[in-house]
Amino acid sequence: MTDMIPASTTPAAKPKPRPRPQVMRLTDAAAARVRELTGRADSEIVGLRVGIKNGGCAGQSYTVEYAHDVRPNDEVVEDKGVKILVDPKAVLFLLGTEMDYKADKMSATFVFNNPNQTGACGCGESVQLTPAKVDG
Repeated sequence: MTDMIPASTTPAAKPKPRPRPQVMRLTDAAAARVRELTGRADSEIVGLRVGIKNGGCAGQSYTVEYAHDVRPNDEVVEDKGVKILVDPKAVLFLLGTEMDYKADKMSATFVFNNPNQTGACGCGESVQLTPAKVDG
Protein backbone atom coordinates (compact mmCIF):
# COMPACT_ATOMS: atom_id res chain seq x y z
CA MET A 1 0.00 0.00 0.00
CA THR A 2 1.33 3.47 -0.86
CA ASP A 3 0.96 6.51 1.29
CA MET A 4 -1.36 9.03 -0.31
CA ILE A 5 -0.89 12.69 0.36
CA PRO A 6 -4.24 14.44 0.76
CA ALA A 7 -4.95 17.25 -1.62
CA SER A 8 -4.81 20.69 -0.15
CA THR A 9 -8.18 21.97 0.92
CA THR A 10 -7.24 25.63 0.58
CA PRO A 11 -7.77 27.09 -2.87
CA ALA A 12 -4.63 28.05 -4.75
CA ALA A 13 -4.00 31.77 -4.69
CA LYS A 14 -4.72 33.34 -8.04
CA PRO A 15 -1.82 35.30 -9.44
CA LYS A 16 -2.37 39.03 -9.50
CA PRO A 17 -3.28 40.23 -12.96
CA ARG A 18 -0.50 42.25 -14.48
CA PRO A 19 -1.26 45.92 -14.94
CA ARG A 20 -2.88 46.75 -18.24
CA PRO A 21 -1.00 49.21 -20.41
CA GLN A 22 -2.72 52.51 -21.10
CA VAL A 23 -4.10 52.27 -24.63
CA MET A 24 -3.42 55.90 -25.55
CA ARG A 25 -1.80 59.00 -24.14
CA LEU A 26 -2.42 62.62 -25.02
CA THR A 27 -0.09 65.52 -25.64
CA ASP A 28 -0.74 68.77 -23.79
CA ALA A 29 -2.15 70.27 -27.02
CA ALA A 30 -4.60 67.38 -27.49
CA ALA A 31 -5.75 67.54 -23.86
CA ALA A 32 -6.32 71.30 -24.14
CA ARG A 33 -8.37 70.82 -27.31
CA VAL A 34 -10.45 68.04 -25.73
CA ARG A 35 -11.15 70.34 -22.74
CA GLU A 36 -12.17 73.11 -25.13
CA LEU A 37 -14.48 70.83 -27.13
CA THR A 38 -16.13 69.26 -24.11
CA GLY A 39 -16.57 72.65 -22.46
CA ARG A 40 -18.49 74.14 -25.37
CA ALA A 41 -20.60 71.12 -26.38
CA ASP A 42 -24.34 71.70 -26.85
CA SER A 43 -25.25 68.78 -24.59
CA GLU A 44 -23.73 66.93 -21.65
CA ILE A 45 -20.78 64.80 -22.72
CA VAL A 46 -18.34 62.68 -20.73
CA GLY A 47 -15.41 62.95 -23.15
CA LEU A 48 -14.45 62.05 -26.69
CA ARG A 49 -14.85 58.59 -28.22
CA VAL A 50 -12.02 57.42 -30.47
CA GLY A 51 -12.26 54.49 -32.85
CA ILE A 52 -11.35 53.07 -36.23
CA LYS A 53 -13.60 52.64 -39.25
CA ASN A 54 -13.05 50.85 -42.53
CA GLY A 55 -12.82 52.99 -45.62
CA GLY A 56 -10.64 55.39 -47.53
CA CYS A 57 -7.94 54.60 -50.05
CA ALA A 58 -5.58 53.09 -47.43
CA GLY A 59 -8.31 50.98 -45.83
CA GLN A 60 -9.05 52.52 -42.42
CA SER A 61 -9.45 55.89 -40.75
CA TYR A 62 -9.59 57.24 -37.22
CA THR A 63 -12.89 58.46 -35.80
CA VAL A 64 -13.40 61.06 -33.07
CA GLU A 65 -16.84 61.99 -31.77
CA TYR A 66 -18.54 63.30 -28.65
CA ALA A 67 -19.27 60.61 -26.05
CA HIS A 68 -22.52 61.15 -24.17
CA ASP A 69 -22.08 58.05 -22.01
CA VAL A 70 -19.58 55.36 -21.11
CA ARG A 71 -20.52 52.09 -22.79
CA PRO A 72 -19.93 48.83 -20.90
CA ASN A 73 -16.97 47.71 -23.04
CA ASP A 74 -15.33 51.09 -23.63
CA GLU A 75 -11.68 51.37 -22.68
CA VAL A 76 -11.55 54.52 -20.55
CA VAL A 77 -8.37 56.57 -20.83
CA GLU A 78 -7.95 59.43 -18.39
CA ASP A 79 -4.93 61.56 -19.17
CA LYS A 80 -4.06 65.16 -18.33
CA GLY A 81 -7.50 65.76 -16.80
CA VAL A 82 -9.60 64.64 -19.78
CA LYS A 83 -11.41 61.43 -20.65
CA ILE A 84 -11.06 59.51 -23.91
CA LEU A 85 -13.27 56.47 -24.52
CA VAL A 86 -11.79 53.94 -26.91
CA ASP A 87 -14.10 51.69 -28.92
CA PRO A 88 -13.31 48.11 -27.80
CA LYS A 89 -12.89 46.98 -31.43
CA ALA A 90 -10.13 49.57 -31.88
CA VAL A 91 -8.05 48.86 -28.75
CA LEU A 92 -5.48 46.55 -30.39
CA PHE A 93 -5.06 48.98 -33.30
CA LEU A 94 -4.53 51.96 -30.97
CA LEU A 95 -2.33 50.38 -28.30
CA GLY A 96 0.64 52.70 -27.72
CA THR A 97 -0.81 55.62 -29.68
CA GLU A 98 -0.14 59.24 -28.83
CA MET A 99 -3.02 61.59 -29.67
CA ASP A 100 -1.84 65.09 -30.59
CA TYR A 101 -3.54 68.23 -31.88
CA LYS A 102 -2.04 70.35 -34.66
CA ALA A 103 -3.32 73.68 -35.93
CA ASP A 104 -1.89 75.89 -38.67
CA LYS A 105 -3.19 78.56 -41.05
CA MET A 106 -5.04 76.08 -43.27
CA SER A 107 -6.22 73.30 -40.96
CA ALA A 108 -6.64 72.01 -37.43
CA THR A 109 -6.92 68.33 -36.58
CA PHE A 110 -6.17 65.57 -34.12
CA VAL A 111 -3.08 63.63 -35.17
CA PHE A 112 -2.48 60.02 -34.14
CA ASN A 113 1.14 58.98 -33.72
CA ASN A 114 0.49 55.25 -33.86
CA PRO A 115 3.19 52.54 -33.74
CA ASN A 116 0.69 50.12 -35.34
CA GLN A 117 0.31 52.22 -38.48
CA THR A 118 1.97 50.55 -41.46
CA GLY A 119 0.93 52.99 -44.17
CA ALA A 120 -1.17 56.00 -45.10
CA CYS A 121 -2.72 57.45 -48.21
CA GLY A 122 -1.24 60.53 -49.85
CA CYS A 123 -3.99 62.88 -48.67
CA GLY A 124 -3.67 61.78 -45.04
CA GLU A 125 -7.34 60.85 -44.63
CA SER A 126 -6.87 57.10 -44.23
CA VAL A 127 -4.29 54.70 -42.85
CA GLN A 128 -3.26 51.05 -42.79
CA LEU A 129 -3.14 49.55 -39.30
CA THR A 130 -2.12 46.18 -37.91
CA PRO A 131 -3.13 44.94 -34.46
CA ALA A 132 -0.52 45.39 -31.74
CA LYS A 133 1.43 42.32 -30.72
CA VAL A 134 0.54 41.60 -27.09
CA ASP A 135 2.84 39.39 -24.99
CA GLY A 136 1.35 36.55 -22.99
